[in-house]
Amino acid sequence: MDRRQEILEAASKSFSLFGYKATTMDQVAKIANVGKGTIYTFFENKEILFQEIVVKLILEMKLAAEQEIETSRPFQENAHNVLMKILQFREVHQLYAKLVEEEKELRTPTVQTMLIRIEKEIVSYISEKINIAVDKKELCPCDSELVAFLLFKSYIGLVADWGETHDSELSEERIAALFRDTIFKGLLP
Repeated sequence: MDRRQEILEAASKSFSLFGYKATTMDQVAKIANVGKGTIYTFFENKEILFQEIVVKLILEMKLAAEQEIETSRPFQENAHNVLMKILQFREVHQLYAKLVEEEKELRTPTVQTMLIRIEKEIVSYISEKINIAVDKKELCPCDSELVAFLLFKSYIGLVADWGETHDSELSEERIAALFRDTIFKGLLP
């Protein structure tokens, strides 16, 4: 493994454990077992380093989502599986979870910016899939970006937020049925 990659892995570990605000270049250097100056040979500052790690996180999330798509299944089934995988990724990926936690507690501007970037990437990804389904005549023409945003936020609300204000969480089957019978039904030709 090259030095640059070692630094990226060390920084990812530090951001995952301590968050963006509490991570220092000294910590990253110590974890990577390099001098702090070595980090600056590859990355101008902590924010640039952080941005590169977030781009990698986005690519990993998209790859995980892509693996949920089967061309033989209808759009609504693939969309449900992709959205559930994205939310699962969001919950179990330590860095993503730490960023969400830091944004809620500290409102760190750089973290807010990166979470917005991640959300835009997710919405754009879902929008692309909607456009493909429209082209295949699986869905009626629609404003794919708005529908993608609606789907993403609705899934977050039902999967992540519902249990916080209600006595029980919703099952995946119940969520799938709800979307099938409401939103997806309205999108079908």
